[in-house]
Amino acid sequence: MSLLDFQSGPDKTEIYSVGELNHYIHDKINSDPQLRNIWVKGEISNLTNHSSGHKYFTLKDSRSQLNCVMFRNYCQNLGFKPEAGMKVLAFGNIDVYEVRGDYKLMVTLLRRKGVGELHIALEVLKRKLHSHGLFDIDHKQSLPQFPRRIGVVTSPTGAVLQDIINVTRRRFPVDILVSPTVVQGEKAQFSIVRSIERLNTKEIDVIILARGGGSLEDLLPFNSEAVARAIYRSSVPVVSAVGHETDLTIADLAADVRAPTPSAAAELVVPDKDEVLVRIQGDKLRLITAIRNQIESQINHLSHLENRIDARRVISMLDQYMLRVDELTFRLKQTINRDIEENANMLESFMSRLNAISPPNTLKRGYSIVLYNGEVVKSIKQIKKGDALEIRMIDGRIFTKVNRKEEDV
Repeated sequence: MSLLDFQSGPDKTEIYSVGELNHYIHDKINSDPQLRNIWVKGEISNLTNHSSGHKYFTLKDSRSQLNCVMFRNYCQNLGFKPEAGMKVLAFGNIDVYEVRGDYKLMVTLLRRKGVGELHIALEVLKRKLHSHGLFDIDHKQSLPQFPRRIGVVTSPTGAVLQDIINVTRRRFPVDILVSPTVVQGEKAQFSIVRSIERLNTKEIDVIILARGGGSLEDLLPFNSEAVARAIYRSSVPVVSAVGHETDLTIADLAADVRAPTPSAAAELVVPDKDEVLVRIQGDKLRLITAIRNQIESQINHLSHLENRIDARRVISMLDQYMLRVDELTFRLKQTINRDIEENANMLESFMSRLNAISPPNTLKRGYSIVLYNGEVVKSIKQIKKGDALEIRMIDGRIFTKVNRKEEDV
């Protein structure tokens, strides 16, 4: 068949290169949501631990096999060592390696079969609680710098409690109130919730939620929604110290602070007394130095002012001010005396004018005052015929009666 015949075939008129076709298939697979974020179960075979840290392996079942790769940054989070023949659950995306034209599962999570379903359930619960805000940074409380009383939620018989007591005694002795709880089994989550709620009714500054390491099944109570919500509701800051450093539980995510181990939790909560003493001593020395520097600075400033001041000039200025005060005092006295004299003359003038129109002086000029029943008669209408009148003159009184009255027209 010639090239012309191929180009004019019934289905396609375009010729692809191998690279173009592989690239097209790559884009098609990447755009298919059914091939992204998927779980695949199978048995590991052909496992290769590359020197780069990547893991290459095949997942197979009784009928088929699937090439897989897990890059180094995802391998670092594995809680177990994958081996050939191990049944696992793999989570990732299907992708095409264009160079070879084969597709593989790009694995981001790997779980052992049997516990894989449990991991999936926990991932679902984590997403739910995260959407409800239980892991929000803004909700997390700060730890007190110097707690006086610590509440501990843990088993009273385990080594965890003794580790916390030993660390606090060594670093900074504080009161410890233990709220005994069951840390494993079906009833554990409810026991933990009651212990957290009980400590919230006591006068404590911080709570440590702790237990030793264990399998995923052992840590199930600390991966429960009830415990997470109890931590979220706590008005007292909660430090979660569950399992070993590699274990990460939902309680760790909900807590205000996560510690890798119970002993580390005690170190986070309680300061080191030796470090505190060193810090206090350093602050003391800095304070003393600052005070001394301030005193020295003020002394230098006073000395500078003293050198700038001329004592003779100050005395001369004081003399000038005292002379000025004496001068102002003399002028004030003159002003007051002048005002008093002027006011006295005005008063004498007013008295003379008042005396001129006073009743006695008026009588001296030949006038008289007529009274009726002790009141001055100003109008003829105030009296009638027969009324007894009193007439006051300058040298005596006349008592008379009205015989007749005439009104001016």
